[in-house]
Order: sequence, then C-alpha cells, then structure tokens
Amino acid sequence: MKTLFLLSAIFAFTSVTAQKVTVSTSENDASIIVNGQLVGSGTYLLKIDKSECYNVKAQKTGFLKYEATVCGKKAGPEPPKTLFFNMKKDDSEEASIKTDQANIDFEIPVNPDLSISDAWKLTTQIVTDYFDAIEVSDKETSYLRTAWSIQSFQQNTIRTRLIVKLSKSNPLTFKIKLNSEYSGASGTSVKADEQFRDWDRVLRKYQNVISDFSTRLSKK
Repeated sequence: MKTLFLLSAIFAFTSVTAQKVTVSTSENDASIIVNGQLVGSGTYLLKIDKSECYNVKAQKTGFLKYEATVCGKKAGPEPPKTLFFNMKKDDSEEASIKTDQANIDFEIPVNPDLSISDAWKLTTQIVTDYFDAIEVSDKETSYLRTAWSIQSFQQNTIRTRLIVKLSKSNPLTFKIKLNSEYSGASGTSVKADEQFRDWDRVLRKYQNVISDFSTRLSKK
C-alpha cells in the first residue's frame, strides 16, 4: 500500500513539474508551427517530453521567418522557460512591390515615325537606364537580353533581367519581358538556376521598366 502511494506521489510530482515552454512572437497574429503542425498564433504553451526535441517556427507574411529547436532534459540542453521571437519585416519585400508585370511578355507598339534603327537605339537606351550589363544584343534580329542583376537580402536572393525581342515588323512591335526570380535564401549564386523560382514581385528600382518602354517607344 505504501509503495502504491509512493508511486502515485512520484507520478503526481512529475506531472506537476513537467517542463513547459511559453512560445511567443512580437506579432500577435504570427503563426507558431511545432514539428510541422500549426499550433497557434502569437503565443503557445509547449509541453516538453524529456526525451524529445521540437522544431519551433514563427511565420507571418511580409516578415522574416524564425526557427528554433527545443529539447527535453534527456535529449539536449536544458530547455528555456520562454522562447520569444522578435520578428522583423522581410527586407526583400520592403524593397519590392507586388505586380502583374513580372515574367510576362508585353507587346509594345513602336511610334510609326521611328525607323527600326532609331527604335532599336531608343530601346537600348531604356535598357541601360536600368541595367548595367547587356549579355546579348543583336540589332539584325532585334533581340536583346541583359545579364542577371542580383541582390541578396537577409533571407532571400533576387535576380532580375530584361529580354527584348521583335514581335511584329509591320506595324513594328517589340515584346518586352521582365524576369524576376527568388531563391528563398541569402547569398544564392546567380548561376544556381535550379534554386530560383518565378517571383510575383519586382524590386522597386525596376517597377517602371515596362511603362517606360510603353511611354517612350510609343509616343508621337
């Protein structure tokens, strides 16, 4: 009887003293994800098994992503009593705008008063207003492609380039495409094609590229 009482007391004490970690974020609507499962927003009380480790993430659109590992006493370092994520805005999103002009071909009719030679010269001028390096330029076929321009952020790498090609000779029309891609990681090599995906945003310094072509090439 005494043994049963002692075991019950030990079990009760263990339950009361079981490790708990208060997870919270500076953004009260940020998602808290534990081991891949959404468990709450803003704050969550995580109960720790002493032999297990837990992957804890905090995420919110427009903010940097945060991640930490918390383990029980037998699985790793002593877990903290609180885990606070001071979330900061995603600098790649602050430096860009959401747009429907990324990765889409736009046809720009050329002012009929311009010869194809003058139109091509003006086209090149517009391109160099935004991009430092032209990778391919063929006046005979009216094809131009800039080199990728790359910019790295805290948790992202953005690469951007412009492609110009002849759409129609009569009436003279160029096809313009602004490629905007992201890797989702900082410091990605510009040559790592397999790590980049189409982005539905463009860096602010390129936001007027398409409208500039439309205005300057088409105006009379």
